[in-house]
This record gives sequence, structure tokens and C-alpha cells, in this order.
Amino acid sequence: MLEILNIAPLNWYGIAASLAAGGIIGLERQLLGKPVGMRTSMLITLGTYVFIVISNSVADSATDPSRIIGQVVTGIGFIGAGVMLTKNGSVVGVTSASAIWMEAAIGSSIGLNYFGTGIKLALLTVIVLVGVDVAEHTLKAFQRGVYKKMLQK
Repeated sequence: MLEILNIAPLNWYGIAASLAAGGIIGLERQLLGKPVGMRTSMLITLGTYVFIVISNSVADSATDPSRIIGQVVTGIGFIGAGVMLTKNGSVVGVTSASAIWMEAAIGSSIGLNYFGTGIKLALLTVIVLVGVDVAEHTLKAFQRGVYKKMLQK
């Protein structure tokens, strides 16, 4: 019966940390109605975790597991580019693309067994997202140019 719970080379702590970290960031995005919500964020961190752990488990002297991180970065860049678009002369979705980028970095850190670091980075990401959002809505210095147009809508 316990064999069914074995998911080697993955482990349940890594899966839980990946889902929690993605959920932390995704919740903030979802509550603001952004294109990358909880489901997407959790899947990005979990998927990245899985790729990193599996690449490390098959590594031998002929392979370099860090190449997988490079491929994850490339793939995530492609996904991030897909959420950016032009609207009324402004580029939107850059913050969502950046959040996706950060989620992959967090999934990578969790995949390298830095579970606590991954959770802390997720919290730091939300602090940045919320903190700058509050500053943009309250401080005049943050309400110039493109942001002025966006805040008026």
C-alpha cells in the first residue's frame, strides 16, 4: 500500500512546496483578475520542480542537468511572451509575464531542494506585486506616463 505513495525521484514535500508557492503568487494575481491565476501559477511551479528533479535524477558524467534549467527558462520565456499584448498603445501583461518567470525560478529552487527558499521567494514576489500596486495608486510620482493612462481606466 505504501508503494503507491512512492513518487521517486520526486517527493511529496517538494510537490507541496511547489503548489504552495505557486498558489501564493497565483492568489494575488487571481484576486486582481490578471491573466495568470492560481491554476496556472501552481502548474508552472510544479512543472518546473518536476523537470529539475527528474533531470538531476538522470544526470551522469555525460550529461549536465543545468541544461534543463536553461531549457525551462527558454520555455517560460515563450509562455510569458504569450501573455503580453498591445492595448491602446500600451504593452500590457509584462507583470504577468514577469510573475511567470519568477514562478519558474521558484520551481527550480524547490527542485534543487530549497523548499523554504521557494516559499520565501513566493512571499517576496507577492510583496513586490502588492507593494508597487499600492504605490502606483497612492503616490503621484508613480502615476506618470503609461501608468497614468492605466490608472484612469
